[in-house]
Amino acid sequence: MAKLIRCITSDGAIMVSAIDSTDIVAKAESLHKTSAVVTAALGRLLTAGSMMGNMLKGEKNSISVKIDGGGPSGAITVSADSTGNVRGYAVNPVVEIPLKPNGKLDVSGAVGTSGNLFVTKDLGLKEPYNGFVPIMSGEIAEDITSYYATSEQIPTVCALGVLVNTDLTVKKAGGYILQLLPFTEDAIITRLEENLKTVRPVTELLEKGWDIEEIVRDVLKGFEVEVIYEEHPEYKCKCSRNKIEGILSGLSQEDLSEMANDPNGTEVKCQFCGETYTFSPEELEKIKSEKTEKP
Repeated sequence: MAKLIRCITSDGAIMVSAIDSTDIVAKAESLHKTSAVVTAALGRLLTAGSMMGNMLKGEKNSISVKIDGGGPSGAITVSADSTGNVRGYAVNPVVEIPLKPNGKLDVSGAVGTSGNLFVTKDLGLKEPYNGFVPIMSGEIAEDITSYYATSEQIPTVCALGVLVNTDLTVKKAGGYILQLLPFTEDAIITRLEENLKTVRPVTELLEKGWDIEEIVRDVLKGFEVEVIYEEHPEYKCKCSRNKIEGILSGLSQEDLSEMANDPNGTEVKCQFCGETYTFSPEELEKIKSEKTEKP
């Protein structure tokens, strides 16, 4: 079960979200049958997206994050709610590229670096909030950091990691997003910077059996840390037959007529979970007629 925590230092200077997202990323790999490097890339964005969604204040708020860097994986998109439940997919789930010289998966090579990171927040207003920043590295954590610094003017440190087994299953995944609150004193920033110089990768510590709370306290050693709350988000898709029908009703009369002319009907596959919904010619004609009747 995934574990997500929100923490704050006792001096009110630093807020941290952190997650052990192993189960979430494992579910994504199982659904999409991703290659190792795409599992790492999608897993990092799922990890970040879960924390970013959980940072939203409204119960019905949601967030979508897409990174499109022109790499062989194609665009990678995730969507999360305010609990941290998240779903996602890569346009090309199977990409085979050489490892980096240090033997690590080349996430940047799969994602690409010629493009943008896009963030859309649905905050229950008339229009969603849209922000984007140029991709900094394609490694995703640095790009999330850049988004917060540029679009929201929040000094941020983001760490993300996914460890993939040789059989392509997920061994460990997790991360944290650390943010400085307004009017943080220089001495606190200096102490934090010293800590970050020696911090170890999240997946290394998870592999050693560390709990995500222990990792946060290690990153913030020397600070008093309070855990505000704990959540257990999941990889959860919100697709349904009714929602797919709603999407179809938004198509033109011509498109619906063309689909209805196929005696086999039309299959619509959810990109997030792979669920397939089949609509018969009669059902498509009904959607078309209902569309006509609407004022």
